Amino acid sequence: MIRPFLVMSTRSCRSYAEKVVQELNNIPEHLLFSAGFDYTDKLSVLSFADGEIEVVLHQSVRGKTVFLFSNSARNSENLSVEACKLELYHTIDVLKRSKAAEIIVFEPYISCSRSDRTTRRNSVGLWIHYKTLISLGVDHLVTYQLHSDKSKTMFDPCISSIDDVQTLSLLQRYLCDTTVISLENLLTTVRESWLFCSVDAGGEKLARKFAESFGTQLVIAHKQRSTTQVNTIECINLLSAVPLEGKELWIVDDMIDTGGSIYELVRELSKQSGKPVNIMIVHPVFSDPAVQRIKELKKESFLGRLIVCDTINTQEISEKLHFLEVIHSAEQSAKIVLGISQNQQMADLIDVFSPETYLESKKKQNI
Repeated sequence: MIRPFLVMSTRSCRSYAEKVVQELNNIPEHLLFSAGFDYTDKLSVLSFADGEIEVVLHQSVRGKTVFLFSNSARNSENLSVEACKLELYHTIDVLKRSKAAEIIVFEPYISCSRSDRTTRRNSVGLWIHYKTLISLGVDHLVTYQLHSDKSKTMFDPCISSIDDVQTLSLLQRYLCDTTVISLENLLTTVRESWLFCSVDAGGEKLARKFAESFGTQLVIAHKQRSTTQVNTIECINLLSAVPLEGKELWIVDDMIDTGGSIYELVRELSKQSGKPVNIMIVHPVFSDPAVQRIKELKKESFLGRLIVCDTINTQEISEKLHFLEVIHSAEQSAKIVLGISQNQQMADLIDVFSPETYLESKKKQNI
């Protein structure tokens, strides 16, 4: 049974939410949805002269489950991080006051996810964001690829649950469709000549999953960060069981911010392999000077392909980086919305992806 639900969005994530609605309408089960579940245009923002805002709801949500899409990173409305968060908090408040039965916030990328260290004498951005959400009445939080597994330990499932959806299947399927192509190529060329590399020790788990799935060796990069300057790398050490010369190298990570780590790592890997290095990431944050650094790597032939997901709006970046490849996640998000509304386990929604099984099934279909 599908619980009646509505899809809504703050301004920063409206274009993404509209794509999710389109994907929901393409699912056979859409015939069972309640009429008029698309509420992406039912909110507006009043801005006052003193800088304060109010969010206005233009239709009843009483007794309904609301999937509220929001994003505090780069967006088509050019709203700042602070403005996006403030609008999100106001929107949750108006939904709660309007007697929504359940509020599920879907943030494809949580911009404060890296601010999760509780042992230093600093504020913790992710904790503040979470506490604000639950104090306003959010019942459930859904996101893609949190920066660290330890971040989930601060979420209390007795108050508000979280689904941190991994994007491995999206990324790996894209590689199979666009690059690996055939089972024969996977079993010979890929496993003999490809290497997956982490950006740092913290990203080893993600890179290792790629290496295990495709049956390749793993390269681990350890970066020494500056203790006095933010986003500054002092040195990078590489750990590999095989020589890098002549290998097809793939760096995989959850995000690129300023590109400092990637910039130095790509140069070092390319020098040792003698070939351009490919990058595949989930969240294209691309704070300055990331675009300039990436352009420089491409111009000097250190960089091969750059593949990202659309958890953050990529329109502006794509205009600057014409070689950028974007993996669309709206279909996956639609399946998550449908699965939650049917009370399915999240594990059933995001199957473990096997490149070998996937390519073998494609081969059989072509026979």
